[in-house]
Amino acid sequence: MDNKIIGDIKERLAVANKIVIASHVRPDGDAIGSLLGLGLALQNAGKSVQMILVDGAPVSFKFLHGSEKIQKEVKGEHDTFITVDCADFKRVGKTFENFAQPDINIDHHITNEKFGKLNLIEADEVATAAILTNYLPIWGLNITTPVANALLTGIITDTLGFRTSNVTASALKQAAALVEAGGNLPEIYMQSLVQKSYPAAKYWGAGLSSLESKNGIVWGTLTLADRKSAGYGGNDDADLINMISSIDKHKVGMVFVEQANKHVKISWRALDSKIDVSVVAKHFNGGGHAAAAGADIEGDLIEIQKEVLRKTKDLLNL
Repeated sequence: MDNKIIGDIKERLAVANKIVIASHVRPDGDAIGSLLGLGLALQNAGKSVQMILVDGAPVSFKFLHGSEKIQKEVKGEHDTFITVDCADFKRVGKTFENFAQPDINIDHHITNEKFGKLNLIEADEVATAAILTNYLPIWGLNITTPVANALLTGIITDTLGFRTSNVTASALKQAAALVEAGGNLPEIYMQSLVQKSYPAAKYWGAGLSSLESKNGIVWGTLTLADRKSAGYGGNDDADLINMISSIDKHKVGMVFVEQANKHVKISWRALDSKIDVSVVAKHFNGGGHAAAAGADIEGDLIEIQKEVLRKTKDLLNL
């Protein structure tokens, strides 16, 4: 805990009136949970808040109260700019290319580049939502039931339902505190980790049929053709990586997702607590933490896959 940073953020939030909060492209549960948790808490405190995701809120998280308030771009003026769950500034998307340096940067990724004026980076926490759970009350912000549900979503999804190797007693206490504040853990677990749409299930089928295994790495591939055939509307992996993370007798799980703009999105998961996959992601200008990381690489799917698998093996000594 950095008491000076925490105090400085409290003072900055107190004088803020028109706030923009943004999180990363292709948002996951922690991005949305942190965005909504902080945004709704600030709105309840009387602040004007715009919550921005350049890719919008995924359908799978529309069950969260306040998700309908999420915008794809900033409208009008603001006096405070906050990023949550972003390891580097590029991750907020092209909409923010001409924005000034963020006033506040809150994140839990060990690879965070500390690009804000005030940087609250706690890599030991399981999710950015966990950091907010600790500090919202200290900043004078109430954790209401909608805020609790948003933050609980961030913690549950980033730990895959408390299954990742970085889960601690502290994380379980944070979840318990959010449940006491009104969070509905069973519903959030079902909605965010278990329940899938029919197109998402078909998309999973394509990914699972592509599974390969070598050198302690198990990986799946999702192509643009797979997405079209399944009728899946997102540009992510529909959380297929969570399924691959449950495959035994491997050290690393991966998913390669072909994107429409000649890019490939890669997700890594450490299936062995001694492995730090953020090292590989960082090599490819991505980010993350020891248990989970990702990168977006420009180029041909097949060529990128060969190079990334080779480098993953070499950097992790597999």
